[in-house]
Amino acid sequence: MATRVFSDEELAQLRGFPEITRDELIRFSTLTSANRAFVDPGRGRSARDRLGLAVQLCTLPWLGFVPDDVTAALPAVVTRLAGQLHVDAGALAGYGEREQTRTDHLRLVLQYAGWRVPRSLEVKELDEFLLARAMEHGSPSLLFRLACEHLRASQVVRPGVVTLSGRVAAAGAKAERETCDRLAHLLTDARCSELDGLLVTDAEIGMAQMRWLNTGPVEASAAAVKTEVAKLLFLRGLDAHTLDLSVLPAERRRFLAAVGRRSSMAKLARREPHRRYPIVLTVLAQSAVDVLDEVVQLFDQAVSARESRAKHKLAGQLAERAKRSEDKLAIAEQVLPVLADPPSPMNRSVGCCGSGSAWAGCGRRCWRNRPPGGDHLRQRPAAAELLEAVAVLRSLNAAGARSVPAEAPNGFVPARWRGYLDDALAAGDATAYRRYWELCVLLCLRDALRSGDVYVPGSRRYANPVAYLISRGAWARQRDEFCRLAGVSAEATMALTRVETERDTAVAELDGVLAHGEGPVRLDENGDLVIGPLSAEDVPAEAAELKDELTGCCRSRRSPRC
Repeated sequence: MATRVFSDEELAQLRGFPEITRDELIRFSTLTSANRAFVDPGRGRSARDRLGLAVQLCTLPWLGFVPDDVTAALPAVVTRLAGQLHVDAGALAGYGEREQTRTDHLRLVLQYAGWRVPRSLEVKELDEFLLARAMEHGSPSLLFRLACEHLRASQVVRPGVVTLSGRVAAAGAKAERETCDRLAHLLTDARCSELDGLLVTDAEIGMAQMRWLNTGPVEASAAAVKTEVAKLLFLRGLDAHTLDLSVLPAERRRFLAAVGRRSSMAKLARREPHRRYPIVLTVLAQSAVDVLDEVVQLFDQAVSARESRAKHKLAGQLAERAKRSEDKLAIAEQVLPVLADPPSPMNRSVGCCGSGSAWAGCGRRCWRNRPPGGDHLRQRPAAAELLEAVAVLRSLNAAGARSVPAEAPNGFVPARWRGYLDDALAAGDATAYRRYWELCVLLCLRDALRSGDVYVPGSRRYANPVAYLISRGAWARQRDEFCRLAGVSAEATMALTRVETERDTAVAELDGVLAHGEGPVRLDENGDLVIGPLSAEDVPAEAAELKDELTGCCRSRRSPRC
């Protein structure tokens, strides 16, 4: 089993000493006074045995086990330990020639460090841990690494690579059976038949339906929208949006969906039923969410693209209009004030051209008709009215009606667009009003989806923002424990009182400093607050000693890893 997970070279590396980083060298190869007393009890233990015992003592917490060939320890580790024991690093040669000596030393290390060899209880706990992780991850190498970390954290000696790999493989197989058992209520005969049908090539679309569902759009075109809507209707026909896979961990669902998407249809069809059906079912449920998100995103992109092209076109038209009107406006700026001034001698010409008030009105219309500025501030749309308008628009499209009902809501329309509706309404142009109103509905719907004011049930990307919070029921169960861990009160009044007290205390301290007139914070002659430069904090002696040790280590060794 292990050879299918690791190559021969990887197996050899897992049984021996790996490379060590500088941090690991300092952390695991530093002997305390108690460690030195354990290694050298003063009873005539040879330098070779002391150094070998120290290597085992430092290797155990680093790797979780001690390799059989202790003499193959990394030179950097041996040199560092030899320096602390005041022995020659070459003394390690020949250690372990008598196997019983190495075994006895390891037993002493386990007893001193509080580690245990894996027995029935430890093996049972390991199997339970591996099953829980296998329900989340499907990679054997990852499970092997997680198992090593679990054993090391539990201070249990890691068993052999082959033994541990066998337990990893057993956990993976058990996770597959557990997955199928949890989904058994969904895997009826009719459902399994539908799942098998997804893997068969469909003559109409030229590919398997599951492959079709997993093929996303490449552009935000009308054809792409129609294709995604067709997928959505197909999935709704299979009730994919109603599948509840919460009995599986989220990581397990993601893993199964990833396996299904990267596997060929033929390979999936050849899998055993207890492995095939959970994968295809998970992909089906995931596709119901993904396709829904794609439909909404394509709507967003299509509307935004139209809006962008309209903005560029309008900007060009306004620029051209401003260029043509620049000379006329310059003349108007000079002539109109003169004509509108009653004492002016030009008033004699007003009689043939109209009254001064008429000229003034002309001036006001002239300024009003100048190109609008680039103000894009918009009011936040009212979600209730917007959804009501969406329902009206849906009914209009379904009935093929051209005119918007008089009672159709328009309070959601931003102020900068309302003028279009008012002008069309005043002119009695029902066609123009329909176009402007429909554009406002679509644009406001896009913005509301982006902001979360409107959400799509069943969507992941456009879900209800409340879904990302802890539910009321879960919070009621977790509140006391959370408040205990955070050290805060569950009562809002007590929290507010505490904050107010802290604020009053801080303000009183600040007032005292300001009243004194000297210090890091003061008021200048203009009454402005002046904060002086902050003083540097003292470096702890322990940090300085560690810095000197690291600097000396780097200077005394050529290897950049030392």
